[in-house]
Amino acid sequence: MKYGAFMAELRKMPPKHVFLLAGEERYYIEKAKQYLLEKLFPKGEELRNGLEQVSGDLNADALIGLIESVPFFSKKHVVLVQDSPLFRTKDADSSKKHNNAKKDERLLETLTHMPEYAYVIFLCHTAADKRRKVYKTIQEIGSILEADALRPWNVSDWLNERLAEMQRELDSEAYAYFMGAIGMMHEISLSYLDREFEKLALYTPKKRIGKEELVAVFAGLPEVSSFAMIDAINEKNAEKALSILRRQVEDGIYPPVLLALLVRHVRQLWQAKLFIARGVKGKQLGVAMKLSPFIATKLSRVSADFSTGRLKEVLLSLIEADYLLKTGQSRTELLENIVLSLCR
Repeated sequence: MKYGAFMAELRKMPPKHVFLLAGEERYYIEKAKQYLLEKLFPKGEELRNGLEQVSGDLNADALIGLIESVPFFSKKHVVLVQDSPLFRTKDADSSKKHNNAKKDERLLETLTHMPEYAYVIFLCHTAADKRRKVYKTIQEIGSILEADALRPWNVSDWLNERLAEMQRELDSEAYAYFMGAIGMMHEISLSYLDREFEKLALYTPKKRIGKEELVAVFAGLPEVSSFAMIDAINEKNAEKALSILRRQVEDGIYPPVLLALLVRHVRQLWQAKLFIARGVKGKQLGVAMKLSPFIATKLSRVSADFSTGRLKEVLLSLIEADYLLKTGQSRTELLENIVLSLCR
């Protein structure tokens, strides 16, 4: 199950005895692990004696032995297993230690009938193979967190959860600005965003956070200034777009990086026009373009202001600019001309 459902289940009922926290999003895995340990050791002082962390390469017999070990100076014995090959795809698992069927069956039997004092938490920083028998067993008798890497098109769930924790909310302008900046990212670091929202909570006592407060805290995020430039282009505000472009260059952002952002935006506008021409609209446009519905809807509106001919012309200019910048035959003036062309 996803993070929200996993945490909701943990809060409502006594913890089960076997857990699998698997996926690429380490932020979710660490948060779930921390909550689990706090729930299993509410007083904290038993954690040192009750928790045992082991490598995933531990063989099945040794793991069974650890699970069945009676704890001392603690009422619970929690075994934390890091990146076990048990959950890798069979083709990728070359370890012969885990190919013994009898040992695997004994381990599954132990997991199914855990001692009352024993708990196992498997941590895997890649997606687990759902075809494995051990996965299916844990699915039946325990709890599984699927910590998929977050992308711009599905960040809204995390944002809503984080704001709820802070007991804050974003007004419509702040929300639009944040989603736009996030839309500039290929990958999202939730740990980084989490820290920035902590700063935001300290920066303003307001329950309803506006765009001004958001920009003040997130100003150091390169994607924020990049989004501001793209937003100015969409508004056909040439003066503002050029001012931001020049400031970014002065701040040390490499011109080919800015060029890549412009290429991406022009392609998205062109792509939106093609999908809309085929009748793809609303939420379906977001799915087709792998963007949040909010960003896809905005792109669909903006794309109406650009003809296909103009987008093709600009894209060809960007391709030429890429070659000239990388070969040292041009400076940022070429980017400024392209920004002016988009703002006409």
